[in-house]
Amino acid sequence: MLEVIKPGLETSVQDYPGRFGHLNLGFPWSGPMDSWSLRLANILVGNDTGAAGLECQFIGPSLKITVDTVIAVTGADMQAKLDGTPIPMWESVAVTAGQSLELSFAKTGSRAYVAIAGGIDCPAFLGSRSTFHKAGVGGMGGHAIQAGQSVPLGAGNGVPGRRVDEAARPQFATDKHWTIEVVRGPNDDWVDEAGHERFLQTDWKLSAKSDRSGFRLEGPDWTFADKAHNKRPEHGSDPANIIDQGYPVGAINLAGQTPIILVSDGPSMGGFINPYTVPQCAFWKLGQSKPSEHYRFEAISVDEAQQKARDITALCTEASII
Repeated sequence: MLEVIKPGLETSVQDYPGRFGHLNLGFPWSGPMDSWSLRLANILVGNDTGAAGLECQFIGPSLKITVDTVIAVTGADMQAKLDGTPIPMWESVAVTAGQSLELSFAKTGSRAYVAIAGGIDCPAFLGSRSTFHKAGVGGMGGHAIQAGQSVPLGAGNGVPGRRVDEAARPQFATDKHWTIEVVRGPNDDWVDEAGHERFLQTDWKLSAKSDRSGFRLEGPDWTFADKAHNKRPEHGSDPANIIDQGYPVGAINLAGQTPIILVSDGPSMGGFINPYTVPQCAFWKLGQSKPSEHYRFEAISVDEAQQKARDITALCTEASII
């Protein structure tokens, strides 16, 4: 068991790849915002990459571990300590029953991941243990962990002293500026060419009004193609309105003049256009960025996005452990 002493700002159970295949029922994929870091944490402790772990946002938890086990902390540097003694990131560490793991605020990045040998053994919902807060499903009762809770663990046989090769780790921005890959569409033809150029040449600011449903961006106004102004009434009066459609995960949803990146717990449909989509290969960057940091978007092809995702998956294997 993990006994929750302090829950942190928002610490939730997540697994990779999350709750895929249920958007038609209104359930997003959820799962880790930075799956690269969680997958590597699981490999370090001898789990499958899909085992459930903890995602710790901005400020981490304090946990008493009641069994002898092996843990790993990856992702954001939250100055992890075991009984007050610092422990290394990106490395498997032996824990004796009764010891306490403490995570502080994120010095670099935004989200740390804690994997425990055997994984977290809470009940699955629609094939995933990932927490979806707004529907109250998955994880520990459908919400972030709370003080006084006991988090169940599976049986595992981790080995301490295993470390992720530095070349296989995601490299976080240190200057508060991130380059985020995007793919055009599905509604790129609703924006004029000046609007596309402006979008790709702007340093967009990540608003504090952001969460696991959507990342709100601050920047210049958009301009629209003729079809956005000359459309049938049922599409809506605003140029960014469209007849309700399905939203891809990662869609940059244009709510009037406000772009919102629909992330892991985002809606599955609605009546606004999506000129661009952030592909899976760039999601880890979203997950590790903080409010007030800046994004510069880089347009790539679908083939390029798929190859980048394959490259990351190739790093999330035993070959990256030294």
